[in-house]
Amino acid sequence: MKIAIIDSGVFEAHPHVGKIAGAIEITPTGFGTDPLDRLGHGTAVAAAILEKAPDAELYSVKVFSGRLAANMAMILRALDWCREQRMDLVNLSLGTANPEHRELFLEALRGMGTLVSAADMLPGSLPGVIGVSPDEDCPRDQFQIRDGIYYASPYPRPIEGLPSKLNLQGVSFAVANVTGLLARQEALCR
Repeated sequence: MKIAIIDSGVFEAHPHVGKIAGAIEITPTGFGTDPLDRLGHGTAVAAAILEKAPDAELYSVKVFSGRLAANMAMILRALDWCREQRMDLVNLSLGTANPEHRELFLEALRGMGTLVSAADMLPGSLPGVIGVSPDEDCPRDQFQIRDGIYYASPYPRPIEGLPSKLNLQGVSFAVANVTGLLARQEALCR
């Protein structure tokens, strides 16, 4: 199972990660040479996915550098890379509310593996995309589907000694939890 994580990169030496199959940095002008996560967000997403699917091959697609923001050209370039690399699952825990981006996403998603993204934004609200919303009452090892939307815990992998409410949290981790659970289900079916 090949899973791309479009995010801030992944620090594979983190004890909750330990391995990734590959990494690339997307920049405003093309491709960069620094795929390392300097923000921590992508690493926490990777840890949540690997907790559920430890045998998955993770590929880090870094689009965030100094902050958790990227332009549309970078996101589209990242999605193109994922399609070219034949990723089975793509974890995109970001999105846009700009309706002008709808057609761009529809074009970028043609011929691509399964995309998992936030349900209330683009591209997560598009047909064929697994849209995810957070549900604090959902256990971290399962998801629920209601009205075509996947609901999952908004908490990443816990950190010993830190209450979950003080850790990172939000739709990004609900998306990561669903990605990991879908990868685990797919591995069981193979």
